[in-house]
Amino acid sequence: MKTINAKGGSSDPEMVIKAEVDRGESELDVLLDNPVAASQVMRLLEGKGFSVQLKDDDGAITISARKGEQPPKTVKFKQQPVSQAHYQPASIPQTVTEPAPRRLETFSVLITRCTIGGDLKLGEVLMKSFIGTLPQMERQLIAVVLMNEGVKLALYDSSPCDHLKNLENKGVSVLISGTCANYFNVMDQIGSGSISNMLEIIETMNKADKILTL
Repeated sequence: MKTINAKGGSSDPEMVIKAEVDRGESELDVLLDNPVAASQVMRLLEGKGFSVQLKDDDGAITISARKGEQPPKTVKFKQQPVSQAHYQPASIPQTVTEPAPRRLETFSVLITRCTIGGDLKLGEVLMKSFIGTLPQMERQLIAVVLMNEGVKLALYDSSPCDHLKNLENKGVSVLISGTCANYFNVMDQIGSGSISNMLEIIETMNKADKILTL
């Protein structure tokens, strides 16, 4: 079992955890003192297939993660010999090969601002319309990432907040940079999406065929 001390916030523990998981570590204890970082670590480990438990002892947080059980192996039964006297060759049915369904191209959107263009009032209307139109794209949207001032689009009183909730309901990942939310001191005002970290953001965006940036 590996114990990772991530107290003090001097560095992000995600890179250390990912390295241990890639090396095959199946049991991890992570020590933290920041609830936001603890939430990010839990989501990372659950995404890697771990069973996660959290213990909070007056701010001293311990996350215990264990790799899930492997599915049972398939048992192969010994084939009984077939008597030659009773053997009849089976007729082989003709099959029609259908073309494989066309894979829908995927894309992600990275938004780093609150408005589109120079006029603030018009730019806010355009941004709301842009986010509301995303589900109509022919490509499959897999993630919307909000960074820098873009995190303010997810606030309760932001006009695009309902559109972002609608995207979440459709299965789209709405990821909000925790570093940026802390910088603008809006962590407690987030009304949609999930607080995330740079590692998860990069891994999620890397799954898309295309990335659109605003």
